[in-house]
Amino acid sequence: MSTNTVSRSLHDVGLAAWFGGTLANAVALNAAAGKAADQASTGRVVNAGWDRWTPVNGAAIGAYLAGSAVQVGANAERIKLQQGVATMSVVKTSLTVAALAVTAYSRVLGRKVSTHGDVPVESGTEPSVATPEDVAKAQRQLKVLQWLVPALTGALVVVSSFAGEQQRPTEVKKGILGRFTG
Repeated sequence: MSTNTVSRSLHDVGLAAWFGGTLANAVALNAAAGKAADQASTGRVVNAGWDRWTPVNGAAIGAYLAGSAVQVGANAERIKLQQGVATMSVVKTSLTVAALAVTAYSRVLGRKVSTHGDVPVESGTEPSVATPEDVAKAQRQLKVLQWLVPALTGALVVVSSFAGEQQRPTEVKKGILGRFTG
């Protein structure tokens, strides 16, 4: 009997870090930076925090994608034969693509903010009246995206839980029989 402990671990730990890190930064870092001594320090603090998170997030996403790819290969027969598994795989892939796109766009916007250095801001996603307009525009977009990434990755956690339930022997049997009995 073959197990996929390593790929499952890569998948689960990577997804957990991607979800949890972006949620923590949205809940804590972006708001907490607003407690800095002055508005320029606020920008410096939030930029430093997100810049430190970026490589960790990249590694988490890489681990998740590597684990996912191995899992797809290991479950190729189930995807073909078990009713409902292919649909779940399409949903999960679509959510993954959306989460990757939003994460990448968030990083583009974050870099726009970060390259301005000690730009005065109220918090990580709140411009001040002294914030340059291009940075303020990026911050307003980031205010929405900071919640969209954890929403999408949280949905991936839920779909992954559902996928795990589909692997129960009774569900596999029911799904395979359902494929052939209509």
